Amino acid sequence: MNAPLPVEVLKQHLIDPEICIRCNTCEETCPVDAITHDANSYVVDPEICNGCMACVPPCPTGSIDNWRLVVRAEAYSVQDQLGWEELPQEKPLPVDAAAAGEGGQPMPAPQAEAGLAQTAAAVTAATPGAAVPPWSAAHPYVNLYTHKTPITATVVGNYRVTGADTESDIHHIVLDFGEQPFPVLEGQSIGILPPGVDALGRPHHARQYSLASPRDGERAGYNNLSLTVKRVTQDHGGAAAHGVCSNYLCDLAKNDTVQVIGPFGHTFLMPNHPQANLIMICTGTGSAPMRAMTERSRRLIGTADIGKLMLFFGARTERELPYFGPLMKLPRDFIDINLALSREPGQPKRYVQDLIRERAAHVRGLLADRNTCIYVCGLKGMEVGVLDALRDVVVQSGEDWSILHDALRREGRLHFETY
Repeated sequence: MNAPLPVEVLKQHLIDPEICIRCNTCEETCPVDAITHDANSYVVDPEICNGCMACVPPCPTGSIDNWRLVVRAEAYSVQDQLGWEELPQEKPLPVDAAAAGEGGQPMPAPQAEAGLAQTAAAVTAATPGAAVPPWSAAHPYVNLYTHKTPITATVVGNYRVTGADTESDIHHIVLDFGEQPFPVLEGQSIGILPPGVDALGRPHHARQYSLASPRDGERAGYNNLSLTVKRVTQDHGGAAAHGVCSNYLCDLAKNDTVQVIGPFGHTFLMPNHPQANLIMICTGTGSAPMRAMTERSRRLIGTADIGKLMLFFGARTERELPYFGPLMKLPRDFIDINLALSREPGQPKRYVQDLIRERAAHVRGLLADRNTCIYVCGLKGMEVGVLDALRDVVVQSGEDWSILHDALRREGRLHFETY
């Protein structure tokens, strides 16, 4: 049994700047707002952090899971951390610091239980999806290549996958790694290091992109992978913006090389057992992991028992749906496709949550099967709508959504990857 730490000693939570890809997952997840960032780094405020661990499971890189024992009065401040390019080495504690804490009293049991309950509630609210992968998911490799030791990939294809007459300029980009090992799984992501420096003269940090290809390559048997990248010309609020990495990637030509780090991700993984069902819900470039999972399942036809696939895919119009043509060619008995178009001329606005409710009977049947996993990928704002729709489907059948929701999270069967 571990003895309590002396009151004068702090187990300080730190983020490794060499591994962090600035995806903002930790800051969004933290229930007490202890995590903040500047243009270069994400850091943890020692005056706020209570060590609840809510931010640790969702982190795709593991950079969040770092700790140092320090004298509380000498804890690394936010400003200290913002100036780091790497984590400091562990310092030996003074002998008197350990001795002085021997008389410290543990928190009374009722207060401890109340604190744990509040933390658990906050974590649940902040993380609507699972923090563990499906039980049968294959073992992922992560952080094989870092900012200091990136891997070089060669562009072997760059294709626009939305209509040329639309504002949505989305590209399918294929990267080849040659003889260099880069094992990946469906649902994982990689980091791209764009060339150049930022306004402060520092090299650009990595941007994260989900894989759009299955584990055996964009072309089966080849050491390559694909990404789905949208050229960013405005932010989510509609203001003009220039996506440093997205524009760089969309403008790449065949035989160009890029610097890659990763792979990342150990929870948003597809199940690996026969007859596993997938409910996939996405918008825009959130289709990348869904394409990877769908293609993996398609390649298994005839070699393994395939479960049911159900896709809810949202975009403004058909011309702005990435991969619309190839998607429509997939056999209907292989995948149940539901397209939610919000600005298609002559049609009413519909969003993915509307279609989930319209297909309630089929969704409810899949939810009743413990072989079913649900994946949601797209803008952060879709989380609430999707959860509300799933709750409505369950409540209509007279069941308790809170019980099912808890089971889906606990068993690694409900996953969100939103941005």
